[in-house]
Amino acid sequence: MAATPTTDSELPAAAAVPWLTSAEQDAWRSFIVTSRWVFEMLDRDLKAHGLSGDDYAVLVTLADQPERRMRMSDLAERVYESKSRLSHHIGRLEAKGWVRREACPSDGRGMNAVLTDEGVALLERAAPDHVRSVRQHFLDLFEPDELAMIATAFGASAERLRGLRGTGACPGDDI
Repeated sequence: MAATPTTDSELPAAAAVPWLTSAEQDAWRSFIVTSRWVFEMLDRDLKAHGLSGDDYAVLVTLADQPERRMRMSDLAERVYESKSRLSHHIGRLEAKGWVRREACPSDGRGMNAVLTDEGVALLERAAPDHVRSVRQHFLDLFEPDELAMIATAFGASAERLRGLRGTGACPGDDI
């Protein structure tokens, strides 16, 4: 990691930004480490079902939809994948029989992803293990007031970041 400049005169004018305080650095690094560990544990626990966390997100999102179907472009936004990446992802899920693609009746150019009966059965088997994993590796580590604070803080962050979508300032703008 590069050394942190010690004075503003060591920074080019365009790069002069307020450096993180010790408390901000601790919060940021804790968030990064915790989120990576949690997602790694969730993936590990879903692997017994032949699923990744990303697979589970696609399947459960479809399960929550009327008729277990959703336009591919809407699904890409919901699970935060680019349209291209989701297309490949759906192809892998199709090969396993968990999802199928169908033409969108309201738009001849659009496609729907549809959760199959096999996909529903897989979710029914995997969901209890997933919930146990979420509890063990995240929820049970916090008191109720801490969970409320987390929900409030990250809910507000998500809304602000969602507001950046389509402005070119957000990595998911290609979705």
